[in-house]
Amino acid sequence: MKEKPSKGASARSSSNLPIKLGSEIIVDTLIEQGVDTMFGYLGGVVLPLFDKLYDAPINFIIPRHEQGGAHMADGYARASGKVGCVVATSGPGACNLTTGIANAMMDSVPMVAITGQVRTSLIGNDAFQEADTTGITRPITKHNMIVKDVKDLQPAIREAFFIAKTGRPGPVLVDIPVDIEVTQCQMTPFNGVDLPGYKPKAKGHHRQISMAAEAINKSEKPVLYVGGGVISANASDELRAFALKANLPVTMTLLGLGAYDQTRPESLDMLGMHGTAYANYAVQECDLMIAVGARFDDRVTGKVKTFAPHAKIIHIDVDPSSISKNISADIPVVGDAKYILTELTKEVQSRARKEWFSKIADWKKRFPLRYDTKSPNIKPQYVIEQIWEATKDRAIIVTGVGQHQMWAGQFYKHTRPRHFITSGGLGTMGFGLPAAIGAQVAKPDALVIDIDGDSSFNMTMGEICTAVQYELPVKVCIINNGCMGMVRQWQQLFYGKRYSKSSLQNPEFAAVAEAFGAVGITVDKKSEVKSAIDKMLKEKRPCVVDFKVEREENVWPMVPAGKSLEEMDGLDIFESMA
Repeated sequence: MKEKPSKGASARSSSNLPIKLGSEIIVDTLIEQGVDTMFGYLGGVVLPLFDKLYDAPINFIIPRHEQGGAHMADGYARASGKVGCVVATSGPGACNLTTGIANAMMDSVPMVAITGQVRTSLIGNDAFQEADTTGITRPITKHNMIVKDVKDLQPAIREAFFIAKTGRPGPVLVDIPVDIEVTQCQMTPFNGVDLPGYKPKAKGHHRQISMAAEAINKSEKPVLYVGGGVISANASDELRAFALKANLPVTMTLLGLGAYDQTRPESLDMLGMHGTAYANYAVQECDLMIAVGARFDDRVTGKVKTFAPHAKIIHIDVDPSSISKNISADIPVVGDAKYILTELTKEVQSRARKEWFSKIADWKKRFPLRYDTKSPNIKPQYVIEQIWEATKDRAIIVTGVGQHQMWAGQFYKHTRPRHFITSGGLGTMGFGLPAAIGAQVAKPDALVIDIDGDSSFNMTMGEICTAVQYELPVKVCIINNGCMGMVRQWQQLFYGKRYSKSSLQNPEFAAVAEAFGAVGITVDKKSEVKSAIDKMLKEKRPCVVDFKVEREENVWPMVPAGKSLEEMDGLDIFESMA
């Protein structure tokens, strides 16, 4: 562990630097790194740390479960752009963080997890509440470390924050034995972090950028494919300037939604398994694909061998290991999206491409997203449309995982970055409510709405207590179909309607919310949907609205696993509704 020497450091007497307990060093270093908010749960081996947090100027949120705390730190990071920070005790506390850490890793979310550990003399002896935290989390962290010498404590925390937020962001874990927390050590001044083996590249190679610009200028049928990396890089403004100058149709991944204003005519909305037909058709027919901050996930590509078969691929990403990992790139550009898009914009030319846009317009006209609007039952798509109409682009939308997540991606128009927060790569049910709480903590004056599924909400609904305790006015809209909706859809389509174990008995969610101290509303009539949303938006307390939607509704279109993007199921249903 190495820190840059400060100018004049040799002249400074080390005796002038304070000597503090490890627990004090942790708190002081967190504050030095700009931490003003943390999430976490107490336990025996972190009590020295929590004792020092008692007087610290840090807003600390206690969840009802460590997994909830990790998701809160995740939601906080995505909404704020800062590094999320979560604390847990050893053994079960650290183990309960793993789902949230893995989720942050898959979605490139900057997070620092601090876990307590048994005394160094007991490590490896199966001590009470001992777990090999660094061993368990090695595959699901960007980096992790255990501190066995108090002199390494301050550099370790500084390195953790540096690694978490630079390059491709991700979670870093620091495991701290309890004896390190109660051992004294001299503080050191912060003069930056120098890690010789870790040098993220921000500026892309100019020759590669020029090659990309030349390919774009020559292209007749380009598609700009945008992932969550653009949001992580705070490059949405640069993306828009680039897309408008080059006159490019723009499609987004689930995590990329909000990077580009979906209400603009050049938006193709989401692509992939449950993407729009017009986005998928455009991808399959384009002659050039410009991927920015996206990793060609299997939910996007469908059958890899037939993905964008006519296209030359430009792949722009800060993570060199992502390039050509799934789809071979013809023109790779490694670097920060904000910088590269700025440089590309200088070199690209504006072209009309009337025939290409005319063809896209025809696809949009033939295959808009549809559902049965005449149904007397509550359709989930209708609920989400009404939430959009009532809030437009002023809400931060968070979701759980399942059908409701896809409908939120399809029927709510996302216009700004960091206003759509969802679990993408790991697909973590139970993510919605705690992540919404984290977003509300990050943006206390914002309207935060968790669009959740009944099965997903069931997993972490105890966190309503957290929202009530800290007076966080999170709104929860449950798309309640009485089953694990996406699982049921797959069982219907691919398992002969053998609905094995996918039906659940739910509590009355409104009554549960009231018992927790929140507002609870039940909606079982279509005519009540709008008024319930209006009432929810007026509430100053946490509010749970239980929408009893049609059970058998499916998410369309759908590209079955192993099929090409153009092989979408459900388009005949769309046409029958026209």
